Formats: sequence, C-alpha cells, structure tokens
Amino acid sequence: MTNHETTEDTAGGLVGKLAGKAKAAAGNVLGDADLAREGRLQEAGSEAEIEAGRAEAEARVESEQARVEEERAQIQEERRRLQAEVAAENAEERAERERFSKEADAAQLEQAAARAESRADKIDPEENH
Repeated sequence: MTNHETTEDTAGGLVGKLAGKAKAAAGNVLGDADLAREGRLQEAGSEAEIEAGRAEAEARVESEQARVEEERAQIQEERRRLQAEVAAENAEERAERERFSKEADAAQLEQAAARAESRADKIDPEENH
C-alpha cells in the first residue's frame, strides 16, 4: 500500500518527528507493518536530529562562554599591566619632583651660605684674606 520511494523523502526535526508518529499510527491502524516501522524509524531519526541540534547549540554556547572568559582574562591582565605602568610612571614623577625639590633646597642653602659669607666678610674682612 505504501510507495517507499516517496515516503523516504520526508522532513526531519520536529516536522519529521510528527510525520513519523503519523506514519506509525497510520501503519498500525491500516495493519501495514512496513509503514509503521518506517514511521518509528523516521520518528527516532528526527529525535536524534533534534538532540544533535541541541547538543550542537550547547557546544556553541559553551564555546562562546569560553571565548568570553578568555577575553575577560586578557582584559584583566591588560588592566593589571596598565596599572603597573601608571604606578611606575607616578613613582618616576614623584622621584623627579623630590630631586627638583632637593636641588632647589640646596640652591637656597648655597645662596644663604653665600649671603652669610658676604656678611661675615663685611664684619671681618681680614679673616677671609
């Protein structure tokens, strides 16, 4: 009663699963064991296809999550590197400011010493000669 050449070309996935159930039911009602078996096979194949699609989707999600985590780790590492670089630059700037400050203090001390020496020369000009 069935034409196996045309019944083999059916959809997979959810539509194929429903078609398989319908074929299996029709085969059981009509007493056509081949049609019932074909329906069960189509239903099982469609279920496997659906499950494979789910597994593939889960794998894609896991892969994307891994990619995001890797990117997040790279960003955090870059952030730490930049923070260390900024801290080093800040330390360099502080050291340079301290050096300039000490140089300015030394210059002021030299000027004060020169003024004191000049006053001392005015008070006792013979002591330095």
